[in-house]
Amino acid sequence: QVQLVESGGGLVQPGDSLRLSCAASGRTLSNYAMGWFRQAPGKEREFVAAVTASGTSTDYTDSVKGRFTISRDNAENTVSLRMNSLKPGDTAVYYCAGGKYPWFTRSIRNYDYWGQGTQVTVSS
Repeated sequence: QVQLVESGGGLVQPGDSLRLSCAASGRTLSNYAMGWFRQAPGKEREFVAAVTASGTSTDYTDSVKGRFTISRDNAENTVSLRMNSLKPGDTAVYYCAGGKYPWFTRSIRNYDYWGQGTQVTVSS
């Protein structure tokens, strides 16, 4: 059974940066895409970023392009999300997800494994 554990969330001010990390255990996920999703109060879970199994290609939702960077370390079985220039609209619970395929996808249905989430709050 795969377990994903996120860390790095917190309370920050607008313009600050955070780095979220996700560690996988129980099975290597190096052959599968990894993604980050987020869910704000009263809203559906939405795609944020994804990276292919090889780590060579990435995808981002428009609202975070140029501010967020997803990366992975297959040797360590980890994936990270560097978030710069944070805005109040980025406030949400952020979830790490392990995909079904080597290529990235924005659909929640194409992710098999999920972490418990880490809270990110951006407020002055």
